Amino acid sequence: MTSPILGEFLGTMMLVLLGNGVVAGVLLKRSKAEGGGWPVIAAGWAFAVMAGIFTAIACGSNDAHLNPAVTLVFAVRSGHFAPVAPYLAAQLPGGILGAALVWLHYLPRWKETPDASAKLGCFSTSPGGTRELSTATIVNATGKPLLVPKPAIVTVCATSS
Repeated sequence: MTSPILGEFLGTMMLVLLGNGVVAGVLLKRSKAEGGGWPVIAAGWAFAVMAGIFTAIACGSNDAHLNPAVTLVFAVRSGHFAPVAPYLAAQLPGGILGAALVWLHYLPRWKETPDASAKLGCFSTSPGGTRELSTATIVNATGKPLLVPKPAIVTVCATSS
């Protein structure tokens, strides 16, 4: 049984399970990858994206968006909004299930890790190096406008013929 909705659900679940799972493995105390650092996380996330795409395609989603932002960019670019609601309805629970599986897999390690920011880092991002409001404001005002459009631009350029 395959369908685009099942593919988006399982692909997103796989992406979050492996991506957040590698972060948890590096950050949580007494895990096998503890202290592996950013190279392990970067490589793990690269494989997570690849595995998510392969899973989505194998389960019926030839689009393999795995991310509501990607779904919206493709919809805006093509003018075809029909798959937006079903894809988002599959991606959100897929991501939640992937995160829940990471939490369950590392259940014994959460109590052993006293650092609250390390635990939070398994499921979110935070400012690197500083938490001063002025610096965070500058980073968000200058860095994000430069970085955020790039995936959309690459996507639009790659799909235009």
